[in-house]
Amino acid sequence: MENVAIFDAPGKGRGLKATKEFWAGDVIFAEPSISAVVFDGQAERVCHSCFRSAGKDKLQRCGQCKFAHYCDRTCQRAGWAEHKQECGAIKAHGKIPNENIRLVSRIMWRLDKEGSVMSDMQLVTLDELEDHIPDMQEDDLKDLKVDINNFLDYWPRNSKQHTIDDISHYFGVINCNGFSVSDQKGLQAVGVGLFPNLCLVNHDCWPTCTVILNHGNQSAVNTMFHSQRRIELRSLGKIEEGEELTVSYVDFLNLSEERRRLLKTQYFFDCTCEHCKNHIKDDLKLAGLEVDGVKPTEEEVKEATDYCFQMLEKIDRSRLNGDYHEVVRFCKECVAKTEPVLADTHIYLLRIWSTFSEVQAYLQYFVEAAEYARKMVDGYSKLYHPNHAGLGMAAMRAGVTHWQAGEIEVGHGMVCRAYAILMVTHGPIHPITKDLEAMRMQTEMELRMFRQNEYVYHSMREAALKNKPMAMMHEPNSVEEGAKNLYHRKK
Repeated sequence: MENVAIFDAPGKGRGLKATKEFWAGDVIFAEPSISAVVFDGQAERVCHSCFRSAGKDKLQRCGQCKFAHYCDRTCQRAGWAEHKQECGAIKAHGKIPNENIRLVSRIMWRLDKEGSVMSDMQLVTLDELEDHIPDMQEDDLKDLKVDINNFLDYWPRNSKQHTIDDISHYFGVINCNGFSVSDQKGLQAVGVGLFPNLCLVNHDCWPTCTVILNHGNQSAVNTMFHSQRRIELRSLGKIEEGEELTVSYVDFLNLSEERRRLLKTQYFFDCTCEHCKNHIKDDLKLAGLEVDGVKPTEEEVKEATDYCFQMLEKIDRSRLNGDYHEVVRFCKECVAKTEPVLADTHIYLLRIWSTFSEVQAYLQYFVEAAEYARKMVDGYSKLYHPNHAGLGMAAMRAGVTHWQAGEIEVGHGMVCRAYAILMVTHGPIHPITKDLEAMRMQTEMELRMFRQNEYVYHSMREAALKNKPMAMMHEPNSVEEGAKNLYHRKK
């Protein structure tokens, strides 16, 4: 942690600043979790040790508590230190506690064993972190009391007993500082963990840094060769010595008013960043389409915006029901009516394009999917930071869909663009970046073949697809969500 120092950030309390100069993609610090647990809804589909999504593979269940699931014996051995006391508590209690209770319990068992400072790299103890219990709404306080009562029923009598104030504090800490843990590919949030040093990094809607989860390596048979699951704080651009390190707690695509509301409700502070104070880019996010210097009227833009909003509700309902052809019909109707009026930076139109592209790719209409994926990248480019992970993920999707559609030149360009962004945000050893590197090499080889002889390239591509038909795509689930929502919050 020699790269950072704690300081008093004006109007924010404590924060972290850089003690040296950094450039885009530099890892400022890495930090293992104090503990992490799988979400309740993912308990049977995700390994409780390495957090890998099982997919169609069957996980092995713990023979004692029948709750924890693992890839194999190697993962079970790796996870035993954290699961040992939990296993006995679940057996004795006879019921599975929720994810908040499981996380607080694991944290407290570790505190009891190792003390408040668990590493010489730890800058802050859990007792020093804010719990914001006095700021909670009445409904949240009721949920907190229920969790505490259920925790007291679950906590073993032979474990060290703690005061209600201490227990409440730890629940408050994970409520406002819990960090979403993604699966190995980084595409889906599957759990929640606590990283104390990360809690010191303040928010800015246009941040200097991003956070990515590195799962380390748990594949070696001998657990002594495993590396820890850890977060990495990575620089998005040049950071001067003494400059504050910030990350964004909410998605910048929200309007400044909505971002401030979310930050006040979920994190209990008023955002005073430049982008919120000056409503930077809010005009683009609800803009009308300008053609040859002519703009639509405010009434036309408002009518198209309201129509988009109503259609998004219908689209979301159809999507939840798995009626993807209905989703396509709604998207086509909405696009036909609103594209002539709304700019490509309008946030509702971007949501329509995103859903349209995902569902069309799932249904294997790759030409249409590619068109809207490209439009989405164009819009994101005008709104997001040039090294934003959401932009990188969108470019990756656009690259894949253009490649699937046989548009190799655009596909290769998008893949290269995504690779450049994710090298900054994720680094060279992250599974997504490795996949992109393989894809970049593949599309580069195909592009050379295409430029040498276009007819031969398309003939070989058609023959390959006939011999090995494209498999059905995974169900759409918003690839960018993992990149946008770093922090886990109870809905």
